[in-house]
Amino acid sequence: MNQQKPRKEKPFNSYARFSGIVFQMIAIIVAGTFIGIKLDEHFPNENNLFTIILAFTAVIISVIFVIRSINAASK
Repeated sequence: MNQQKPRKEKPFNSYARFSGIVFQMIAIIVAGTFIGIKLDEHFPNENNLFTIILAFTAVIISVIFVIRSINAASK
């Protein structure tokens, strides 16, 4: 006959979780851009295509990561 109370989440836990997601998103984008810059230095081209492609890819990956993290947190 143990009735468990609904577990309320503290607001601080939500802020900490989502700020962690933000830092991970920033890290993914910075890493992708950095790798693109280094590839453009090593394989020079006129339009810095590696930087553009890898930065855009990193943004897409980080958005997918954020969506999955929010979905997992809502369950």
